Amino acid sequence: MADATVGGGGHGIPIARRLSPGGVFLGIDWDKNRIKELERAITEEKLDLDRLILVCSNYTDLPAILEEEHLGKIDGLLMDLGFSSDQMGSGRGFSFGDPEEPLLMTYSEEDRPAYEVLSVLDERQIAEIISDLSDERYARRIAKAIILTRRERPIVTNRDLAEIIRRAVPQNYEKGRIDPATRTFMALRIFVNRELENLGRLLGELQRVVKTGGRVAIITYHSKEDAMVKHFFRSLAADGKAALISKKVVQPTEAEVEKNPRSRSAKLRAIEIK
Repeated sequence: MADATVGGGGHGIPIARRLSPGGVFLGIDWDKNRIKELERAITEEKLDLDRLILVCSNYTDLPAILEEEHLGKIDGLLMDLGFSSDQMGSGRGFSFGDPEEPLLMTYSEEDRPAYEVLSVLDERQIAEIISDLSDERYARRIAKAIILTRRERPIVTNRDLAEIIRRAVPQNYEKGRIDPATRTFMALRIFVNRELENLGRLLGELQRVVKTGGRVAIITYHSKEDAMVKHFFRSLAADGKAALISKKVVQPTEAEVEKNPRSRSAKLRAIEIK
């Protein structure tokens, strides 16, 4: 069983418990610090696993990891594509509030940081990224404000960018329901980490990594991610290569949303490979 976005182990640790005794658990995450923390947490559980494998990598590397670890095809794959609140205050600029941090926005230290991306893209490119990946209606105004500011000084911290966005949009933005920087920060995070591209790559590898009868469950929080998963799963089912475990998307109950407001946009889709 593999959790390809294992993070802090919110899903992974309960899964590992169910695999004990004698099971094999593979956890993958891009953030090496989270892998170290999870290894300590699972060790404290004192589970009787045949193998515990935790790898700092992108989930698109799953086929190569399975080969390197001599695991063959797996029985199950879970992916939770949500942005973890643990990343806030991580020093990578994901938060648009305090504390002030470098505008990196990358999960991996090897990727090009957001401040560098914003320094080279033109106004049209920035506006398209913001609009396409977040449906921000003021994308053009925000992009123009970024370019004008960039001519005067570099944009290097999360606070720099958040203040530019807040000044660019109307004062009654969304009637105060969300911070004006919310959608733009989400769009840039998705872009710099190539999140849609990576999802597409792994979807294309599912039959290569999951055995017949194995199950795949993916939780999305973004409309474009959900559309990709929905159409791909339905295509596999139509071709007789998979069966939809639930024809309708599974969403959190009111009680779950009340307990965890960030879950309100979560959508779970699952298939069984044939």
